[in-house]
Amino acid sequence: MSSAIEGLRPKGLWGHFEKLSEIPRPSKHEEVVLDYLKNMFTEKGLEWKQDKAGNIIVRKNGANGGEESSPLVIQSHVDMVCEKNREKEHDFMKEGITLVRDGKYLTADGTTLGADNGIGVAVMLALLDMPNEIKMPPLECLFTVDEETGLNGAFDLDGSLINGKRMLNLDTEEWGCIYVGCAGGGDTLMNLPINYIEVPSDFLKFEISVEGLQGGHSGVNINEDRGNAIVFLAQILDKLTDGVTTSLVSIKGGDKQNAIPREAQAIVYIDPSEVATAQIIIDKRKKALADEFGVREPNLIVKFSPMDRVLRISRQAFLSDSKTKGVDNIGDLVFDEQSQRSLINLLRILPHGVLKYSHSIPDLVETSNNLARIKRIENEYEILCSSRSSIAGAIEAIRERIAIMGKTCGATCSQADYYPGWKPDLNSSLLKTTKEVYEKCLGKEPEVAAIHAGLECGVIGEKVNGMEMVSIGPTITGAHSPDERVEIESVSLFWDMLIELLSELAETGA
Repeated sequence: MSSAIEGLRPKGLWGHFEKLSEIPRPSKHEEVVLDYLKNMFTEKGLEWKQDKAGNIIVRKNGANGGEESSPLVIQSHVDMVCEKNREKEHDFMKEGITLVRDGKYLTADGTTLGADNGIGVAVMLALLDMPNEIKMPPLECLFTVDEETGLNGAFDLDGSLINGKRMLNLDTEEWGCIYVGCAGGGDTLMNLPINYIEVPSDFLKFEISVEGLQGGHSGVNINEDRGNAIVFLAQILDKLTDGVTTSLVSIKGGDKQNAIPREAQAIVYIDPSEVATAQIIIDKRKKALADEFGVREPNLIVKFSPMDRVLRISRQAFLSDSKTKGVDNIGDLVFDEQSQRSLINLLRILPHGVLKYSHSIPDLVETSNNLARIKRIENEYEILCSSRSSIAGAIEAIRERIAIMGKTCGATCSQADYYPGWKPDLNSSLLKTTKEVYEKCLGKEPEVAAIHAGLECGVIGEKVNGMEMVSIGPTITGAHSPDERVEIESVSLFWDMLIELLSELAETGA
């Protein structure tokens, strides 16, 4: 059976990406891939150092006339978002990614691809393999950890490891665009206590699920008005509990704070005499969602499925049994009326999507919020919101607002410090050179923009005073979802441009 990367160029880059794809590398669990990298660097005789957070910096001497140039930092993160389709059986802690060639794209079999930021890592590894006949400045390749859960590796980076004052971040996902700024952000974690009661013995049990949504990156795709499965499910539950006698057993949806939820499920009990009415209510809400989002979400599925009853357990036994902690289906126990109304109300009022566009940069999302996840933790429900803004005060304001909503519904709220944004420097000499090389390769002037997603540049810039930075990369779509794919041709185009850029920076960076 042929490899999905067979015949792709540059061969060395794609070879490194294929090997990375075989290594599990969830955020906060990068030990295996870090050991793989360190062994590789040692075998190649490269100088490397690792800080306490796990970040690795590797040095390569300049070559072919670039030896005396000032060092250039090239940076990518090694972790990946681990999302899969509901029906896909996959253990991200133990299994690698199955690569699939799909026409002009490379994608994965039912999971995220890890091109974010695995392509950047593969580019760096290919550069470290480059022969000395290629002109380039001294390189400091910085491999950071735990980016996807809040830029934690960058926050804990030992800045003394870095000598260079110019940096190329390879975490941009749009060939032809140079990013020079990004949003900051921060999470809000809400915990809502739930009181349980026993459901009447004659009620019937059903699962309500919302599936088939695109999901996507909560920064890059938030302006596209994609559907949020938790938001949709909360609307359905609100209508259902108002229309028929309904008792909620459990609800779950979403996963990562930087991924728009694609799927959500609830388990409910309904009075047998009102099941037909419940079906009508759900069908009506499904049609309304399809009318509103059908163009953007053509694969939306809403299911109302009967389930088998399970053995009755007492409330006391449920709360004391450690085996039930963290599970979603809790047998014949249901929310009491107040808990049910509080949770549904909270999910209905929490904001999701774009909250404000920039007044100074056309079409740039300035502030947004992602209603990212809901899950049961013992006898509470944990709800996660991820807020972003390019304005520090706006991050504070939206997180204050979300905390007020949570507390009003009876939840406790916790908020860690938010990460900073990256302010554009349009007078940067690094930007000037990158634009010139990009224009030569593109045949037209590249777009220079800021991005609503979070990049490590803002954090690293605070660690290394005077650092000039740009962010570039090939085209990746559907990041943070199983629809993630990388445009194959853009990778080779990006590689050719990057080699030309390194040669130019070896000239201008003395």
